[in-house]
Amino acid sequence: MESTDWDRRYESKDLLWSEGPNRWVEEVAAELPPGRALDLAAGEGRNALWLVERGWTATAVDFSPVALRRARTLAGDRIGGRGDRLELVEADLRAYVPEPGGYDLVISAYLQVGAELRRQVMRAAAAALAGGGLLLVVAHDSDNLAHGVGGPQDPAVLYTARDVAADLDGCGLEVVRAETRGREVETDDGRRTALDAFLLARRPR
Repeated sequence: MESTDWDRRYESKDLLWSEGPNRWVEEVAAELPPGRALDLAAGEGRNALWLVERGWTATAVDFSPVALRRARTLAGDRIGGRGDRLELVEADLRAYVPEPGGYDLVISAYLQVGAELRRQVMRAAAAALAGGGLLLVVAHDSDNLAHGVGGPQDPAVLYTARDVAADLDGCGLEVVRAETRGREVETDDGRRTALDAFLLARRPR
């Protein structure tokens, strides 16, 4: 999907995603000391805004101007005078190069791209980590297509934690965890389980 496709999706609802952070982001970052964070394909900025509320400085990158306008509005309502701690960057990840070694936490949550671009983005994300920094990748798992619910139905944009670990080979990161996780969701057919790819990696100090 191109940025205009996502613009239409964001325009179709007042809030496409939840106001709160992704559950896996919250699990990983809740106890971390504040630092600098980078959120790639940030959408409406839910993860970045939550981090700023917790004392972080965050950069949220997305190629949808509609999503970023919404993030800016939400920031005005939620963080007020701390707006200088949030940077919103309109950029396509096909061309975006983050600051090398500049971040204590890099997040990629539900990036839906093919394998070649995914590898490029993951390796750029790894290069953006400072010593001791964490990379968190969350995605719709490839197995979700057959055994889960929701998410993209195109297998070309689905992947596993093992795929991400392979993308990061040679980047100097230690993989802390790479696994498939179940996420309970409400559907018209009742409560179902979606399958997410979850990878957490660290750059040694």
